[in-house]
Amino acid sequence: MLHEYRDLISELKGKDAHFDKLFERHNELDEQIKNAEENKISTLSDIEISNLKKEKLHIKDELKKYLENYKK
Repeated sequence: MLHEYRDLISELKGKDAHFDKLFERHNELDEQIKNAEENKISTLSDIEISNLKKEKLHIKDELKKYLENYKK
């Protein structure tokens, strides 16, 4: 995720509570999606998985904007 910002992400982790919250939520969603798609979580429907993916993408966009603005 956002590999071009790897150094800045490392710098911000643990120093910026808002960034940490977004980054952690993105990782949680990623794990939920992977587990659901691998049938480790059989209680999620395709629609629920799709909604998780949309939320994950939205958070990724937020993180990217945050990182772009932080660099300025």
